[in-house]
Amino acid sequence: MGRAHRETKGVKKMKKITGNKKGIDTILAALLMVVIVVVAAVMVYAWSTGLLGTLLVKPNTGEGPLSPDSSVFSNPTNVTIYIRNSGSSNVTLAAYYVTDSSSNTWQLLNWAGPTIAPNKAVATNIAIGNTLCPSCQYTGTASAFASFQSGYSYTVKVVTVKNNPFTFTVTKG
Repeated sequence: MGRAHRETKGVKKMKKITGNKKGIDTILAALLMVVIVVVAAVMVYAWSTGLLGTLLVKPNTGEGPLSPDSSVFSNPTNVTIYIRNSGSSNVTLAAYYVTDSSSNTWQLLNWAGPTIAPNKAVATNIAIGNTLCPSCQYTGTASAFASFQSGYSYTVKVVTVKNNPFTFTVTKG
């Protein structure tokens, strides 16, 4: 009688502990909802701040890298840069910017630049001033950057038709 009584008492205790499953299910459901809401809030925050776009892998465009092999200043307002395409597809140049050390800039935004094949270098003429480049636009101090000066370095940024920028530095000797 003693053993059967203990087993019955133990079964009753177990039923008492697990008997109210509705209460446990409600608590678990509430916790799960809180977790879902927090995760959703973090995703909305990441999306709205642009963080999500920087974390996602961007497809490789196949463009570039582009690098300068050499440069030659043929006159005071023109530099020829031999630009090499180390990428796996053709790259067509669509715009360029030339900036001096004082941030004065010549730009040609509607440029019909060359197409550079993979593993090839192409002579690319970059002109400043309105004589050789009537469509060029100048921003900066008036008449401060009218020609390439000996001993100075210039930043040349070319932009592809896929809107990828590549920046080089050229120095006139």
